[in-house]
Amino acid sequence: MFIYSLPLFFSEIGLASPLELLIILLALFVVLTISSPFSGEKLSSKLTLNNYLFGAWSGNVALSWVFWPFFLLLNISLHVADTLAKMGSLTVSSWDDVHLMFLLPIVWWTIAIWRCSAHTYLRAWAGCARLVTMAVFFDYGLKLLIRIDHPRVFFGCEELLLDYGSCF
Repeated sequence: MFIYSLPLFFSEIGLASPLELLIILLALFVVLTISSPFSGEKLSSKLTLNNYLFGAWSGNVALSWVFWPFFLLLNISLHVADTLAKMGSLTVSSWDDVHLMFLLPIVWWTIAIWRCSAHTYLRAWAGCARLVTMAVFFDYGLKLLIRIDHPRVFFGCEELLLDYGSCF
């Protein structure tokens, strides 16, 4: 997340400075930490792979078990897709398809994070997890803005013969 999009946001787009974005980030963290629920009931320790997805969706899984696996998988996948697009190995429309393919699991992950926020020891961890899920949507918005307004800056348009029209 943000490896290629945030530097372009500050250098090419210039809608906000790093200090302004940091202030917004800290304010959102405070609001999300205050609004996160207190630790509730005890969880059952009988978690299998078959009921993991439903348990996470319904809010019956520890927050760390919902947050970390998907966070790592998502970041690795997005980094690989962005790196391939920067190298010119992935066309613009294929890059769109990869991000569209991850959109539904990101929505599932966001809802699961919100529902499992009560199952952590500190409310600050719940606020941090919620902030990261909101940052994913901000990153998607940045990538959409880059895709629409600044495609020649991000994509290797000189090497894309079949999808060259997408760079304008």
